[in-house]
Amino acid sequence: MNPEQQQAILTIALLAAFADGINDDREREEIRRLAESLGSEPGAPNLAGLYREVLLKRVDLTAAAAVLNDPKHRQLAYEMAVCVCDADGSTTEAERQFLTELSRTLSLDAGVTDPLNRQAAAMADLIETAAPVTASASVVAATPNIPEAELDRSILNYAILNGALELLPQSWASMAVIPLQIKMVYGIGKIHGYELDQSHIRELLATLGVGLTSQYLEQFGRKLLGGLLGKVTGGMGKQLGQAATGVAFSFATTYALGQVARRYYAGGRQMNTTLLQESFQNLLGPAKEMQARLLPQIQQKASSLDMGQIMTMVRGG
Repeated sequence: MNPEQQQAILTIALLAAFADGINDDREREEIRRLAESLGSEPGAPNLAGLYREVLLKRVDLTAAAAVLNDPKHRQLAYEMAVCVCDADGSTTEAERQFLTELSRTLSLDAGVTDPLNRQAAAMADLIETAAPVTASASVVAATPNIPEAELDRSILNYAILNGALELLPQSWASMAVIPLQIKMVYGIGKIHGYELDQSHIRELLATLGVGLTSQYLEQFGRKLLGGLLGKVTGGMGKQLGQAATGVAFSFATTYALGQVARRYYAGGRQMNTTLLQESFQNLLGPAKEMQARLLPQIQQKASSLDMGQIMTMVRGG
């Protein structure tokens, strides 16, 4: 896949992200940041400029689709758009209309799009089941009801699992990172006496700069630019160097999120926005160093993962 084709697919990804008229300033800022970050990699398209063009509605969907002559690239573009629209766990009417138009523009029939829609919907359902939509009033525990060392291991295991997902070539793998993070935060709150709901957890993630849509876009973009998407699992070793940045991103983000959540709920949710953000950023660097040491474990975990196993992990107790 050449840079022009990569840019066309990422254009469609950004159009999908804004299809619902996203109006959360934090999410917009995260999408802008990731565009600049991904665009700074050697050989990458000018994504910062592309972000501005999409935001100002100067990008034409038909023109982007015309660059994708290979049916596999067209299918990948549609699959990515479906996952972006479902990344927050729900698809709006505006997003459904966008996907309908996209399938028509890409000349994809129902035999291609229907399985992709079902697969993405199944993963989106995990976001809704990772934590309750509503929850009972919280009762704060003075101390967590499990040993600190066990809580540490749990956070580390989530980070290893999410790092491993970035080594898988399927688009759904990156979608699974988000519900696992939600489930992790829900569990951390619960052991400190808080019964959290979806809205609270989403708000915490957004405050830390870990938006649902922007995070999936970053994971997908790194896979696309790294050449990992569409590769067979058996070729994982050859693609490891290219995927390393994505692995570090998901591992570090999950680990830092878990540790910040642990401090936040242990302290009775008294940390303000600035302190939360500073704590999260300060943990990212050490977490990336930890990921490098644990890479063999992450690789081993990736070799055993499949969609059914991931869904069971999220829906299980």
